[in-house]
Amino acid sequence: MLGLGISLGYLITNQIPFDPVKLSWSKIQILYIGVYYIALSIPFFFTGMVVAAAFSSLSERAGLIYGADLLGAGTGAISILYIMTVYGPDKSVFFISLIAFSAAFFAGGKRLKALSLILILFTASMMFFNPYFMNLKMSPYKGLQIALRYPGAEHLKTYFSPFSRVDTFKSPAVRYAPGLSLKYLEELPEQVGFSIDGSEMNAITAYSNRASLTFLRYLPSALPYEVFRRNDVLILDPKGGLQSITAKYYGSSNIYKIENNPLLVKVVRKDFDEFSGRIYSGNTWSGLGRSWLKYSDRDFDVIDIPMTGTVPSGSFGISEDYRFTVEAFKEYLSHLKMEGVLSINMFILPPLRTELRILNTAVRAIRDMGVKNRDIEKHFAAIRSLESICILMKKSPFTADDIEAIKKFSKDRRFDLIYYPGIKEDETNIYIRTPLNEYFTMFKNILNPETHEQFINSYIFDIKPVSDENPFFHYYLKLKNIRAIYKTMGGKWQYFIEEGYILPVVFIQVLLLGIVLMILPAVKTPKTRNKVKNKVKNKVEKKENLNLTSGINLLPYFAFLGLGFMFVEVSLVHKMILPLENPSYALATVLTSILISSGAGSLASYKFRKLSSPALTIFISILTISYSILLPSITDIISPCPLPIKAISVFFIFLPLGFLMGIPFPTGLKLLGEKNKPLIPWAWTINGCMSVLAPILTIMLALVTGFKIVLWLGALAYLMAFVFLKQFIKNQLYNAQR
Repeated sequence: MLGLGISLGYLITNQIPFDPVKLSWSKIQILYIGVYYIALSIPFFFTGMVVAAAFSSLSERAGLIYGADLLGAGTGAISILYIMTVYGPDKSVFFISLIAFSAAFFAGGKRLKALSLILILFTASMMFFNPYFMNLKMSPYKGLQIALRYPGAEHLKTYFSPFSRVDTFKSPAVRYAPGLSLKYLEELPEQVGFSIDGSEMNAITAYSNRASLTFLRYLPSALPYEVFRRNDVLILDPKGGLQSITAKYYGSSNIYKIENNPLLVKVVRKDFDEFSGRIYSGNTWSGLGRSWLKYSDRDFDVIDIPMTGTVPSGSFGISEDYRFTVEAFKEYLSHLKMEGVLSINMFILPPLRTELRILNTAVRAIRDMGVKNRDIEKHFAAIRSLESICILMKKSPFTADDIEAIKKFSKDRRFDLIYYPGIKEDETNIYIRTPLNEYFTMFKNILNPETHEQFINSYIFDIKPVSDENPFFHYYLKLKNIRAIYKTMGGKWQYFIEEGYILPVVFIQVLLLGIVLMILPAVKTPKTRNKVKNKVKNKVEKKENLNLTSGINLLPYFAFLGLGFMFVEVSLVHKMILPLENPSYALATVLTSILISSGAGSLASYKFRKLSSPALTIFISILTISYSILLPSITDIISPCPLPIKAISVFFIFLPLGFLMGIPFPTGLKLLGEKNKPLIPWAWTINGCMSVLAPILTIMLALVTGFKIVLWLGALAYLMAFVFLKQFIKNQLYNAQR
């Protein structure tokens, strides 16, 4: 049933017409989220039944059962990276079903073996022939689907990795020249479009001859190459390589590229190497740019960060972005030459918020590096076109020659000046006029030390600087301004979906469903009551003393264990994204470490009973707080190492904590089984519900407080578990003495 449930859950969800884009006008989409829960819960329902039955019948061996369960989960957490690489996301689901069917084949009787063999052959044939209904459906509102609806559009190829999907295509919609000046009237060179996960759109530009690349001079992103020294250039996340081509066009001697998506580098090198002018052929690394910089001794004339592929998606606001924290900007500035410049280019997405947070975070960084408040404005300049903006940040103050060159560049291309040191308002908002000239006004307010704080606090969106502890750069929502923001966004809820406000909706739905599941075991039908009465009568006749409510006061213990375990686990996953440079690597490594070590701890508690001490949860709390304090120093030590070494180090770093976290749950089950076995499935249900709620709650709390505080809350949950366990044991001793 588990194998069938896995495949069935995927096939059902693939047919549900849920689309986050429609949430702003179609309320039925919220209902579809609930249908998702039901469909995706099918395999977990069967898994829960199997495990609960094992715990109920063998509670004295709970450590052995729980340990085996966690060891399997930990193995799966790391194995899925390989499975996803080989089969892609859709076929991976059916491959996992094959594993479940194989387990039934080897463990079952003759009839089950025969049925399992039939299902194995059927599933394998499905994977081989790959019928259309197996393919993962994509929202028709995603950029890829829109581009492919153009006449003459052609989908070229799909590539998969454990952390992204890349599609290449040709389409009349592909005209990638962000912010191109209206003065440029010639055709663009040939371009091949690509999308990342169907939404982040970009293009690979043909590098045939210099004459075809004249359009590069008419992009706002050409400003640092036109005005400043450009011998040594670093481009962070070049994607399709437009900025790499720009640097090459302007004759940069040394061009370094750090691309965070290794699949994209592989795709370009494999299928578009000559077409792109070998943009990823040399001086190219995969990873997070700031991590590479931290242990590099190179300084650069230009550090270029193109954000022109970034667009909001359904969970944009709750996605960490370590590229634009205060600590990241300090790293960038420290690797600029004295006259070097940091260039950030992005699409204009009104109302203003991304640009302002970039500016504000950069201001905090340069202030922390010792620049006085009155001098900060001397280090910034910005221009804009119809659709994009270029922000420059210089390590040393802009000179008069720099300013004149920026003004000339903008005037020649009909770009509007936003800011430079000493700018006057009548120099702005000339070519592409806005009613309130808000770009100039807001940049001026942020860079002016006298108006800075007041403007930040009064602005409708949250544009305060973000740090590594709370790296949600794209989360701009101020709760007190929800009504004003709703009005500003045209009375549409789409913005709130992008900000992650689908999380509270999901949390409420899961909470209600969890309450039902947790209360359900306490509801007794007349038939159940008669069974209980007969059972009590038989027990009394046998002179056995049975207290039907005995053990209920231990159930909160399992709730706090579920909360504590997931608060700690999810927070550690997110805190490892920066050192491991990729969410998928962080998830796989931390889960593997925590689950395998927890499984080992559970097995050890079965063999060595002295480990099952109530005081262990106190030690887990202390250890969790210690990790929250020491992790920054530990990650600094391992960050210079190659990725495999870092992953192995992270695996071993969390083994002690994981080992201890695997002991309290089977300890509680054993105690509960000795007192009242029928309560074990209830305890399993409560723990499972809390384990589902906790990850959602972790992100909601981290948006406000940061992950360190969530780790402390996890430690508090373990302390509360200790309180309930201690009270239960105390009551048991008291009852035994009566």
